Amino acid sequence: MSRPRLNEARTKIVATVGPACDSVDQLAALIEAGVDVFRINSAHGSIEQHAEKLTNIRAASDRTGFPAGVLLDLAGPKIRLGQLPQEPLACPLGARFAFVRGADSQEEGELTSTYPRLIDELEPGDRVMLADGTVALQVESVTPSRAECVVVAAGEIRSRQGVNLPGVKLSVAAMLPSDIENAIWAAQHEIDFISLSFVRTAEDVRSLKDLLNSYECQSLVIAKIEKPEALDNLERIVQEADGIMVARGDLGVEIDVAETPVAQKRIIATCKRLMKPVIVATQMLESMHHSVRPTRAEASDVANAVLDGADACMLSGETAIGSYPRESVATMDRIMHKTEESMPRGLSASPGNHDELYRQTQAVTRAGMEVAEALGSKLITIATHSGGTAWVKSNTRSLIPTIAVSDHLASVRRMNLFWGIEPIFCEDIADTAHLIEQVTRWACEQTENGQRVIRPGDTMVVVSGSDVVEGADNVISVHTLS
Repeated sequence: MSRPRLNEARTKIVATVGPACDSVDQLAALIEAGVDVFRINSAHGSIEQHAEKLTNIRAASDRTGFPAGVLLDLAGPKIRLGQLPQEPLACPLGARFAFVRGADSQEEGELTSTYPRLIDELEPGDRVMLADGTVALQVESVTPSRAECVVVAAGEIRSRQGVNLPGVKLSVAAMLPSDIENAIWAAQHEIDFISLSFVRTAEDVRSLKDLLNSYECQSLVIAKIEKPEALDNLERIVQEADGIMVARGDLGVEIDVAETPVAQKRIIATCKRLMKPVIVATQMLESMHHSVRPTRAEASDVANAVLDGADACMLSGETAIGSYPRESVATMDRIMHKTEESMPRGLSASPGNHDELYRQTQAVTRAGMEVAEALGSKLITIATHSGGTAWVKSNTRSLIPTIAVSDHLASVRRMNLFWGIEPIFCEDIADTAHLIEQVTRWACEQTENGQRVIRPGDTMVVVSGSDVVEGADNVISVHTLS
């Protein structure tokens, strides 16, 4: 049965596209397994390669009849090692290395980086983390041409691996020229979400939004939280962004790894209070790179993200380069679904955002949920042009199955990130008879264990968003399905 389906997880799945899953056949299989949004990582590949991925994603969406969303992840000012003299390069405890200027190292023990101002911004006592934090150097002295370091955590490093500088205040811009180029491409090709890496302030988010606005782009901007400065400015960043990603890979290197779980919970709680969608990312099912089953700890990690209130969880290497991309998606969907079954039924506490823009929609949407619960309705339908009413409903965390019907395909794709919302495209949502006919046809196709989930005589509550019904801002109606 094609998606959306009533018996799938309400928490959404974001999957990274890579060599392991980039064909139309493979992408269609991932959609059927539960992927809602595909991520294109701009740190790997050219714009031409991104365009090929986008074409295949759209083709897979057409094949399955499910318009999957697309997220372009901007690389941001990620500092990487230059070319090393040998691969891998051993870094034993107490060994000495020096960062030097330029792109190539001239002598043994010299390291280079992609950030020209690195030596200018390092000071004695600073820590330099390499290879996702497995190797640590401490700066001992700095001259105009060299930063002398000693290894304080041993391991191996390779060319182009990331460099993290916990506590070092960098002057690098939020977006590099390559990020601007990729963002403009995304704006011109109707990408649904654009994520900005290494956000430090709300102004970083605003700079990307201003760029997109200049191209009349409606993409939602996702701010990635992976720097200590972002945690310091969390409230304003969440307010400015359209959504947040808890990027635990770099965050767990930039701050003490012991602080990362608490930081994750704080970020999610802030997003829930300010009504912004939040994605939890990095190493969620890491062992499924090469194993058909996750570890128990990974299953618990996904479950805890769901219980904390995440709207989506993201798979990275598991789908991009792993051996079991489809199995990873299906496993994540199953863990999410089982976890959601344990969640309390009924409406959650009222969201904290009482902005005038949302006040009326919140009141009407929650009233619709209460009507549905009082009647024992099997289905809630949201009729919405922009998806705003669906997002407000998503924040109630009601477990009553909910579909959102829109006549804008871009809105349908964006709603794939909204918790508990199954989006469907309909040509004319203002025609109530046509809308009910479309929803009834879809509902009749929903089965579980060979039995229809929704039967004739079941009630459905319809909540219409602003401007859907002429002369009214929001409307609640109850329909008996024939």
